[in-house]
Amino acid sequence: MPLAYSTLGVPGLPLAEAAGLAAGHGWDGLELRCAEGESVHPAMTRGERGAAARTMRAHGLTPLALASYVGVAAPGPDAPVTGSLRTHLRLAADLGAGAVRVFPRGGDGPRAEADDRAARRLADVAEEAGRLGVRVLVETHDSHRGGRAVAGLLARVAHPAVGALWDLMHTHLAGETPAGSHAALAPYLGHVQVKDIADPQDRTPLPLGAGVLPIADCLRLLPPDAWVCWEYEAPWHPAAAPLPPLLPAGAAFLRAADRRAADRRADRPAL
Repeated sequence: MPLAYSTLGVPGLPLAEAAGLAAGHGWDGLELRCAEGESVHPAMTRGERGAAARTMRAHGLTPLALASYVGVAAPGPDAPVTGSLRTHLRLAADLGAGAVRVFPRGGDGPRAEADDRAARRLADVAEEAGRLGVRVLVETHDSHRGGRAVAGLLARVAHPAVGALWDLMHTHLAGETPAGSHAALAPYLGHVQVKDIADPQDRTPLPLGAGVLPIADCLRLLPPDAWVCWEYEAPWHPAAAPLPPLLPAGAAFLRAADRRAADRRADRPAL
């Protein structure tokens, strides 16, 4: 099972240093946070994009996805949303990333109206995304926290370049079991984000396995080649322990869970 960590956990760290941490501690890729103040952002020049792609290749890493903050279901006109999506898709293609993460951000209005907006916008960019070789992945988050909510939206788009990013914490907080979330998201799944927290009221990030989220139950549902990304929300929780010293143990935890899942698959009787 290939592993990535999100650069959200090392805010402001130069890409070469983030890549060195990944390569040196058992990680196969990076999910690249795309925001002001980060090494990866939409205003990067062509030269900066090429340098970033070379940095990833030099460390033998896969740029798993560009983690954007586009809200595809956000109230308002379509053009700013689809324009931002296209900008992020081109940046992802230049970096060699296979996906752009987006949020729903449907607001407090009726779910059906939010789904209408998101489906229309996603359909508008889907063909360009396909030509670029980049998928748009809608994360289970905010207005569409559960897997069933995201799957219902994606069924309306029905395009292979548009899929889902399963954030385990949010589906858990939505009251779904991993099996229920997986059943809904499997036809659309891009990759999975894992993390750990003490309880729903205290979401300070913890080392993997130290909290209450059902990480092992999630991993055993995934195919062997599914990417798993550790998203450590450092910027929102400044009191949390720094991520870099936790990376070796985090990779070891996920690989051990993956081995246990593989053993269980091997023990299943043939049909």
